[in-house]
Amino acid sequence: MKRDTASRIRTKCTEIAGMLVAKNRAYGNSALEPVRVFAQGDPEELIRVRLDDKLSRIRNNPAAFGEDPVLDLVGYLVLLLIAREDKAAKARQ
Repeated sequence: MKRDTASRIRTKCTEIAGMLVAKNRAYGNSALEPVRVFAQGDPEELIRVRLDDKLSRIRNNPAAFGEDPVLDLVGYLVLLLIAREDKAAKARQ
């Protein structure tokens, strides 16, 4: 029997959260706190660059590197939302 859509959404969001937490640990929070060695933009702008890269990969070679670029895209969109919240919080201070 197929699970209801609401349950499937919750499950998928939990999976995405797990992936984001693991990648954040591996990359040292680089999306929200970039090291800025080469790129000098704010976190929102740098995440948008990463989104462009993922969209290019989806168009050109979605199977490259054995990763799911759509899942990565969703992850970066979540990080973009967090970066926007951080920027708004700083503006209120």
